[in-house]
Amino acid sequence: MRQKLQSSLEASAIDIEDVPYKHAGHTAVKDNANETHFNIRVISPKFEGQSLVKRHRMINDLLTDELNSGLHAISIV
Repeated sequence: MRQKLQSSLEASAIDIEDVPYKHAGHTAVKDNANETHFNIRVISPKFEGQSLVKRHRMINDLLTDELNSGLHAISIV
């Protein structure tokens, strides 16, 4: 995820925090051993002039493959 966000958004800072404890016991991820829940913070010049919704869409669009293959939740902070 970090590499994809970095290269596509030319980010000056990226923080990715694994937070599975926030969703412990959820049926959708109960038997999934993969990392599934993350907080993500990105600082990018490509966000300048973009609404918060547009910024979130940009990140979600970049992580489509991950979301379709087991990533359950991301919080963009």
